[in-house]
Amino acid sequence: MHKLVVLYPKPADPGHFRDYYVNNHLPLVTKWPGLLGWRYSFDVAATNGEAPYFAVFEADFADAAALAAMRASQYGRRAAADVVNYATGGVVVIDYPVQEGAI
Repeated sequence: MHKLVVLYPKPADPGHFRDYYVNNHLPLVTKWPGLLGWRYSFDVAATNGEAPYFAVFEADFADAAALAAMRASQYGRRAAADVVNYATGGVVVIDYPVQEGAI
């Protein structure tokens, strides 16, 4: 599995961010090709002090090639271009292959 993680620092207008994200941005995400699962939260907490992020998003893909295909797709490009409409605090995007663990 390959994971995409998007971290959002606090925006200028948290209410606008929440509304736009849920009603406009996430509908684009649901159309991503190759998407296996996704989740997000506005309740980001830190162990000590204030959390450096306002929101977090995670998406799962079969592998790095599936993520690359999504990014190159019409919906991947539209979602990337849409970020400026709500993420006034910026955005940090990372991806990585997931290593399975055992207990």
